[in-house]
Amino acid sequence: MIEVTGLTKSYGPAAHRFLALDNVSFHVASGTVFGLLGPNGAGKSTTIKVLTALSRPDAGRCIIDGIDLSMAPLAIKKRIGVVPQENNLDRELSAYENLMIYGMLHQVVNLPQKIQQALEAVSLWEKRETTVNHFSGGMQRRLLIARALLTEPTVLFLDEPTIGLDPQIRRQLWDVIRKSRRAGRTVMLTTHYIEEAEALCDMIGIIAAGRMIALDTPDNLKKTVGEYVIDFADGDGNLCHIMTRTREEAYEQAKTLSNGVTIRRSNLEDVFIKLTGEKIE
Repeated sequence: MIEVTGLTKSYGPAAHRFLALDNVSFHVASGTVFGLLGPNGAGKSTTIKVLTALSRPDAGRCIIDGIDLSMAPLAIKKRIGVVPQENNLDRELSAYENLMIYGMLHQVVNLPQKIQQALEAVSLWEKRETTVNHFSGGMQRRLLIARALLTEPTVLFLDEPTIGLDPQIRRQLWDVIRKSRRAGRTVMLTTHYIEEAEALCDMIGIIAAGRMIALDTPDNLKKTVGEYVIDFADGDGNLCHIMTRTREEAYEQAKTLSNGVTIRRSNLEDVFIKLTGEKIE
């Protein structure tokens, strides 16, 4: 569904070019959720901007739903839905009015029916006449998703869809994303929330400094560092970690340690730290 090969993008004057994407390649299968994981400034949002025809790459090829992005960007835009990181809703209009204007601009047929379906999908139909200014942050994020679903896209791009939301609201949005996948859509999202990537994604790409440094299923990525982790405090009180392949190996090694020892399953943050030496923030 999404084929990216050698994607490269830089910014700034020639003498001081900043390489935001460095020969990035990946594949997203139809009907799956692909997560792009990495710290702020890693290149996640730049990737989304290129794939949604908001930014032109310096090099590389992007095929979305069988269409070459460089050859037919307008055709691509008709097939995708986008939830941007920034909130660009009209706060003085109601939820219904926001979707009505968006639908008219995109020439959506049977618009009233499609608006109802989109608002019901995110549990906002009862709030359709409420102005966005009176919505909570979570409701506004849901409305952004409803707007993206209005054109019935085959591919849905979500750039940090739950950033700044409390855990309960975040999980409500996870349910919306899962429903979209069950409806047959391909979903690509960027996030730096570890639990979000593990809960939603079939495949994970880890990007750092514009480079794709790992690409696999969440379980396979965790196996690369070991399935169990020992957390303990050293003599100076610093938190340390030991990666182990099995639980039995973890318990054996833990016997040699004495300060604040805990044993847990590895997660994607352990993978990221091992690959890059830094935490995801």
